[in-house]
Amino acid sequence: MHSVIFDIDGTLIDSVDLHAKAWQDAFRHFGVEIGFTEIRSQIGKGGDEILPTYLSKKNEREFGEELKEWRADHFKATYMESIKPFHKSHELLERVKHEGKLLAVGSSAKKDELEYYLNLLNAANLFDVVTSADDVNKSKPNPDIFEAALSKLQVSPSETIVVGDSPYDAAAAVRIGIPCIGFLCGGFSKQSLLEAGAQTIYKGPEDLLNKLESSPI
Repeated sequence: MHSVIFDIDGTLIDSVDLHAKAWQDAFRHFGVEIGFTEIRSQIGKGGDEILPTYLSKKNEREFGEELKEWRADHFKATYMESIKPFHKSHELLERVKHEGKLLAVGSSAKKDELEYYLNLLNAANLFDVVTSADDVNKSKPNPDIFEAALSKLQVSPSETIVVGDSPYDAAAAVRIGIPCIGFLCGGFSKQSLLEAGAQTIYKGPEDLLNKLESSPI
């Protein structure tokens, strides 16, 4: 492979539960009660995909944008400082870079959140390309973010692999012909990742780092 596109949330940083709590709090603030396990199953999508899952079109028009903004502010104020990188995330990125691969971020996070994550990983200088929710109109499982990354990298799908933790990463990748490595550290099941199209499964960054020579990368 010539290039590797990494998801961030749940893949390189331990943030899925915190995002789920922030979304649960936001929906509750606007009078919509959603169980934690239910909303957690949606993390990996962007707000454009999460809102229609739980709001009527009328409610989405009335307060959907306000809910998304409230969630973003609440997440930053309440949960963001609790995020930690998964073990060996930085070392994995360094190793893949050292192997001569181009590295890209393909994340449903907003640009400002993503900048925080890259600093947390001490990895801003390791990525050749960064794509976020601000670069596209539709989030995963739509393939737009990965298409944007490919365009910036100037590579083809056959030269690239995606590394992600959610079925939405895998589904988005395979829709445009990019193979996908699935990580279990985000909390999604091996079966759900394989059914969405992931071709190889690892526990997380440390597991892939230890097995990199035999991996699709």
